Amino acid sequence: MDIYIIIPAHNEECYISHTLESLVSQTLLPKKIVVVNDNSTDNTEDIINNFRNNYNFITQVKINSSQDHLPGSKVINAFYEGYKDVDSNYDIICKFDADLIFPSDYLEKMVSHFNNTNQIGMVGGFCYIEKNQKWVLENLTNKDHIRGALKAYRKSCFENIGGLKRAMGWDTIDELLAQYHGWQIKTDSSLKVKHLKPTGNTYNSKAKYKQGEAFYRMRYGFWITLIASLKLAILKKQPRLIIDYLLGFFKAQKQSFLVSKEEGKFIRKLRWRSIKKKIF
Repeated sequence: MDIYIIIPAHNEECYISHTLESLVSQTLLPKKIVVVNDNSTDNTEDIINNFRNNYNFITQVKINSSQDHLPGSKVINAFYEGYKDVDSNYDIICKFDADLIFPSDYLEKMVSHFNNTNQIGMVGGFCYIEKNQKWVLENLTNKDHIRGALKAYRKSCFENIGGLKRAMGWDTIDELLAQYHGWQIKTDSSLKVKHLKPTGNTYNSKAKYKQGEAFYRMRYGFWITLIASLKLAILKKQPRLIIDYLLGFFKAQKQSFLVSKEEGKFIRKLRWRSIKKKIF
């Protein structure tokens, strides 16, 4: 399988060399790696260029968007700038973050899952962060969810879901829509990826209500939004986030939805089924 990897990067001089080194050292190499250098003001560009000079499957795309780190639209806009730079001859398209260290067999194992059954549309491992000199699971989501930091899509699945939404919640919507179209999501707990910059460290005040807005635009409805907000606030150990999420939900009432009515109905049914399963 031909693997194309797109890596959005903004001021990642402390991390990106580790990410690229782990990818060029894979037991199964990708066909292409495109690093989207988004308005970096540090040495990110020089580091990318050093790798470009040594590996002909690595390219760089430079763009100039806002320096604010907002979850959702910024990173997906960067992803699509990189996507413009590749052809359509891939089997698997990946959106990886620039602050990860992949185990050397990550891509090989990923491909083996895709080859195992044609029904698998997405594959991913798990992020680990360093605490007290130990690497521990960054436990922010369910074990059946693939983190936005390391998404990999079968081409036909990527096309079925209409690509990635340019909004907060894109890395949840993609999986919900994949299931809507009959695809399976595969997570592999043996694929332990080191996450060098824990999630949320750079989100600013402008992102305060974005999660609640995402719940609204995914057509969760109030009660699922409340349950999801409680769960996420507890996982992040920040109870005040519940208020931010709910305010974001109500502030978004005039915004357009990211999914159709039919897709929304499927999503709510899927979410309630998951909630009931955990309760009973």
